Amino acid sequence: MPLVKFIKENKEIEVPEGANLRAEAIKAGATPHKGFINGLGGTVNKVLNCHGFGQCGTCRVKIVKGIENASPMGLVEKFRFYSPVTIGPPDPTPCLAYIGNEDTMRLACQTKVLGDMEVETGPQLDLFGDNFFS
Repeated sequence: MPLVKFIKENKEIEVPEGANLRAEAIKAGATPHKGFINGLGGTVNKVLNCHGFGQCGTCRVKIVKGIENASPMGLVEKFRFYSPVTIGPPDPTPCLAYIGNEDTMRLACQTKVLGDMEVETGPQLDLFGDNFFS
């Protein structure tokens, strides 16, 4: 059975292969709903979220290690991370938390665990990072 380590919560759990990352995190007491902007609104988001339908985006996680052991990104996630409404040519605008983390950012509710991974719940926005203004 795959091992999932939640870095911020310092918890490590064994999950069945193919399990939903959000559901297993909540069972383990490591809630992925940290807040919209760097934790702001986290207590409200624990109750007021889409409950796993991929619509709110509050369960975004950064898979620090083992991204290859996550299920492929589906359409729901792609629409959540990229705004479907764009200005100008059809070039989708990424959400702020996704910039610079395109290879590791996922929605926990849409991710199936296929192997061992280390997960950071509620990753911080890096408004002054290398990739923000590029």
